[in-house]
Amino acid sequence: MALRPVFIAIDEYPYVKEEMIDFEWHKGMAASQKQKSIGSLHKAAKEQFAHLKILEISTKSEQVLGVQLSAFNLRVELKSGQKLPLENIFHASKVFENGGPYKELLSIPTHEVKRDERLLESGNLIGFSSKGKVWPLTPKTIFYDWLYLNTLSLQEDLIAEVRHYNAFTDIEFNPKKSINCQARSAALFVSLTRKGLLKQFLSSSDEFIRQFSLKSTTDKPEQKDLFS
Repeated sequence: MALRPVFIAIDEYPYVKEEMIDFEWHKGMAASQKQKSIGSLHKAAKEQFAHLKILEISTKSEQVLGVQLSAFNLRVELKSGQKLPLENIFHASKVFENGGPYKELLSIPTHEVKRDERLLESGNLIGFSSKGKVWPLTPKTIFYDWLYLNTLSLQEDLIAEVRHYNAFTDIEFNPKKSINCQARSAALFVSLTRKGLLKQFLSSSDEFIRQFSLKSTTDKPEQKDLFS
């Protein structure tokens, strides 16, 4: 058995609700085994929350949309016109106590980026550098969410499809080992889009940070699901 989160779009701050789901884990690194685990996770989630319309977002997703929405496949267009995977952009923006950002990470194979030794040997992470701005580490997913939402907001064909879902998973994400998750960002995108807040929130990086710093983490209003 394993425990993994399902990220649900909700219509109130903080716009995403995380539910931990206990499900049958299928051992093995093969895509077929991962997909069996995804199936078990979704089945267990729907048994608890029957109204959920769940999409797996990862390269292991059985849905084309889920694969397209992976940070490995979503592309960020630079000023030069070059389009690079969001995954590369994110890790290349990290600033550590003893180094970074490491712009060389923009050009290495995406599946190798996360394992680059410099990301492990440069001391504590202290922020993210993007377009001359240094992003804070709190709220804890603020930079990744900004990057993901901005990238997805330019993909009109994907926007039309992702709005059919109200919950998202990433079988590769383990909250005990990682903080940022593409499934969480997708749920946030759906919430803000349906609330008509996306344009306002993405109007500037300062506005985005302000919106998610308005309330403390202890201030949790009643959470209502968008599709309930």
